[in-house]
Amino acid sequence: MTQLHPHLEPVFDDVLRRNPGEAEFHQAVREVFESLGPVVAKRPDYVDAQILHRIVEPERQIIFRVPWIDDSGVVQINRGFRVQFNSALGPYKGGLRFHPSVYLGIIKFLGFEQIFKNSLTGLPIGGGKGGSDFDPKGRSDAEIMRFCQSFMTELSSHIGQYTDVPAGDIGVGGRELGYMFGQYKRLTNAYESGVLTGKGPTWGGSQVRKEATGYGTIYFLDQVLQSKGESFEGKRVVVSGSGNVAIYAIEKVQQLGGTVIAASDSAGYVVDERGIDLELLKEIKEVRRGRISEYVDARPHASFSSSGTIWSVPCDIAVPCATQNELDEDDAVALVEHGVTVVGEGANMPATQAAARVFASAGVAFVPGKAANAGGVATSALEMQQNASRDSWSFEHTDARLHEIMKGIHDRCAETADEYGRPGDYVAGANIAGFNRVADAMLALGVI
Repeated sequence: MTQLHPHLEPVFDDVLRRNPGEAEFHQAVREVFESLGPVVAKRPDYVDAQILHRIVEPERQIIFRVPWIDDSGVVQINRGFRVQFNSALGPYKGGLRFHPSVYLGIIKFLGFEQIFKNSLTGLPIGGGKGGSDFDPKGRSDAEIMRFCQSFMTELSSHIGQYTDVPAGDIGVGGRELGYMFGQYKRLTNAYESGVLTGKGPTWGGSQVRKEATGYGTIYFLDQVLQSKGESFEGKRVVVSGSGNVAIYAIEKVQQLGGTVIAASDSAGYVVDERGIDLELLKEIKEVRRGRISEYVDARPHASFSSSGTIWSVPCDIAVPCATQNELDEDDAVALVEHGVTVVGEGANMPATQAAARVFASAGVAFVPGKAANAGGVATSALEMQQNASRDSWSFEHTDARLHEIMKGIHDRCAETADEYGRPGDYVAGANIAGFNRVADAMLALGVI
């Protein structure tokens, strides 16, 4: 583990003391702090103003009860969260996650990451995150609607287009956002379309939003390859997951000439050496809401494994798009041994810190999620712009803006890494560039 700068060590010790049991939050803070030694050495004004102590403490943490009635008439109780972490750059912005693993530490880790991800976009949005331990899997549409309405009944008093603008995340797609927006409209008697992003395109949503995180990740990795004089053409690519991020990362890789040979879900992974059949995958996951094991029924030459790890499949480029800490040190070693040259996080913190160190020591270009997967929130901010102006942009125009933003994030990370003596280190570049913009805004706004 990298030794922290003397100004950072006591702050991190304080994070451990004040936030016991929140392992993911500790990991996220440590990962950023390991990059900030040169920053605090260069900018003592950040230390004097206690920016580091302030940035690890959320501005507001909201926890609430979510009661709802299932189809059997039984009252169910879940817990809801919204962590409004930092608004120095603009209204809080970040998704809602519905998954049984959700607890306060997960939401704080995601919200902390969101601060720097949003900062890197260059757009005026702060960082926040929310969700619930509710599991939509196996629930009827009516049950999901009742849960979402109850969740929004409490959340509605804490959000607004100039205050906090949630979006979707794991377990929260167009269906869930629709139910929540309908309830917000009912409660407020206002069609405040800017209060949620990820909406359907017929009721205030943006083109490209569904594709944005996956597309944006690949746009960033394409810039990495171009910086090495390479392209996706002819590359073997492994993408974990099979939700929105993974599906549209696969789509963009294929458009750029790469071959995605493996994808996964929580039950296992498929390998298709001829290249993943994207339309079949969309049919299984988006239409049928089925399991990826069904893929081999239609493509018998492919194989499915319910054990082991997708990271054992040899590839040139790895794109983890499933969930946090899915790629550990052993997986990283296996990828390096099989010749991987680029790894880009499509999910939030899917690689452990030990895995990231393996990639760094092997000279693999490793791009953290706060940079690589910022396309989703960037397009959400574009949706906010359209809502504010009562406008609607074409797919092509929005996609071009997304591409431009991701190129800008890549260049910002690369230039910052060079400036601080870490050429090619996208982790340091992303952490420092994201932190500096927020820290400067916090200085300008005073002690609040």
